[in-house]
Amino acid sequence: MLRVQSELLSALQSTLDKLLTDAGLPPSVTAQFESPKVAAHGDLAITSAMQLSKTLKANPRALGETMKAALEASPAFAKWAEPLEIAGPGFINIRLKPAAKQTTVTDILQSGMEYGSQSMRAAQSPPDKACERLLVEFVSANPTGPLHVGHGRQAALGDAICNLFATQGVSVYREFYYNDAGVQIDTLTKSTQLRAKGFKPGDACWPIDPENPASKAFYNGEYIADIARDYLATGNSVDDAEAIRTFAVAYLRHEQDLDLSAFRVKFDNFYLESSLYASGRVEAAVNKLIAAGKTYEQDGALWLKSTEYGDDKDRVMRKSALGGADGRKSSAGESVYTYFVPDVAYHIAKWERGFTRVINIQGTDHHGTIARVRAGLQAANVGIPVGYPDYVLHTMVRVIKNGEEVKISKRAGSYVTLRDLIEWTSADAVRFFLLSRKPDTEYTFDVDLAVKKNNDNPVFYVQYAHARIRSILRTYSHSQVGEMGDVAAPIAALSSVDLSPLDSPAAQALMLQLAKYPAMLTEAAKGFAPHDVTFYLRDLASSYHSYYDAERILVDDVPTKLARLALIAATAQVLRNGLAVLGVSAPEKM
Repeated sequence: MLRVQSELLSALQSTLDKLLTDAGLPPSVTAQFESPKVAAHGDLAITSAMQLSKTLKANPRALGETMKAALEASPAFAKWAEPLEIAGPGFINIRLKPAAKQTTVTDILQSGMEYGSQSMRAAQSPPDKACERLLVEFVSANPTGPLHVGHGRQAALGDAICNLFATQGVSVYREFYYNDAGVQIDTLTKSTQLRAKGFKPGDACWPIDPENPASKAFYNGEYIADIARDYLATGNSVDDAEAIRTFAVAYLRHEQDLDLSAFRVKFDNFYLESSLYASGRVEAAVNKLIAAGKTYEQDGALWLKSTEYGDDKDRVMRKSALGGADGRKSSAGESVYTYFVPDVAYHIAKWERGFTRVINIQGTDHHGTIARVRAGLQAANVGIPVGYPDYVLHTMVRVIKNGEEVKISKRAGSYVTLRDLIEWTSADAVRFFLLSRKPDTEYTFDVDLAVKKNNDNPVFYVQYAHARIRSILRTYSHSQVGEMGDVAAPIAALSSVDLSPLDSPAAQALMLQLAKYPAMLTEAAKGFAPHDVTFYLRDLASSYHSYYDAERILVDDVPTKLARLALIAATAQVLRNGLAVLGVSAPEKM
């Protein structure tokens, strides 16, 4: 229906331009339609009469009547719309003819997996940022343990947001940033070393590092014992801390890769924090800030004048070797940098690599770093625009199983892992559930609900709608070609059938829901809102189930049967497309 809406918008734009030019004013209003909140009010609405009434010094309802007459006289509205209605102070309500809605079915069947994406919108102008290079950084877990449920929420969010932007014609690059430097890696090394020496949690030496009583407690999960056992199998010395460090980081990176693979998440690049130090990027970033006059020395520390860029206070960049746990300390004991400094260097690197837009997906505990990173980027004076990068912050996830909250995992020792959740349910359920709420809202993952095979389970509800349609289409295909024939051919032929029998209220409601998909994708991408896709898919599944209950598909009348088959085939295609954006499968059978 994109072509239909484009023709109607063009007619509306001509009407608005003429109203303004007839009044001696320059055309200055962009034509747009609104979606009525009440279905009885029509399929589309125009509010321009209220917007222009002051400019044209006219009564909005009288202006609406003038617009109504002009629009009804246009070829586009005569072809695609029923007689217009004026409501309230000047709303113009539009009811589309069945033929207009039927074009949606043809569009979907001809476009296939491209339906909804920018590439198939020939009726619309190309997106403003089609050539934009977008980097999305997500997961970025420290290589110090298994991925937890929060990482899972971030993985689902990041992957779906990448998919959303890809539908809008944006070149998307997925990046995982490994924090493989600093205190946490030291803690991992020493935890593994003690395990390799035969010690375990609960032993006198375990909770606190005897060499540094101010450090955090060691890692207690069983995975540390696994790393130590595999390290000992290499024959390397338990006293070689650097060898243990290298082995443990590589081991956990591999384990995280396995988790991501099970979750069907892929990255274009894995960027190491340690490389920022090794390449001199951190020092270079610090020197840029010093040269720009945006730093000062005080109390033996180097400070960034971040208040000049909206931060609530200036931030310490470099502390002495005894500066505390919020900085980077080398084994040699030289000066340390606080956490946001390598982040500034990293984002300068992103900009220099040609990524004009960056989205970071992180937990809400990173909220405090946003202002200081952005301040550092502006202070560095390297041409980075204000507001770079964008952030999507998400809350953690509570897990309920057997009616009780699950807080620990035997594997991790202190939290539920992503692998646990996938093993208890499925990758599809985990993805759909974790994407079904706004990122910044609290979410409780109900394991018992996620494995139910009924309509209370939202992912089952949507997937079952797709499987139900595919079953009907298979039955029809086999009736045409037999069990051994090419079952795809009869379905492919549905893209050219006569759709005029699709004139019932139930069919029109389903077609109108299908037509909303492209605009929904665009708005979801703009708002970093993959949850909108889950809402849409649930609504579409509901519309399909209502249609199925209202009308038999495989009726005796051939033209009616073919039209209805085309409609449900289009519905299955949009369900499949939307699930693909979420990274969720569309089963053929259930």
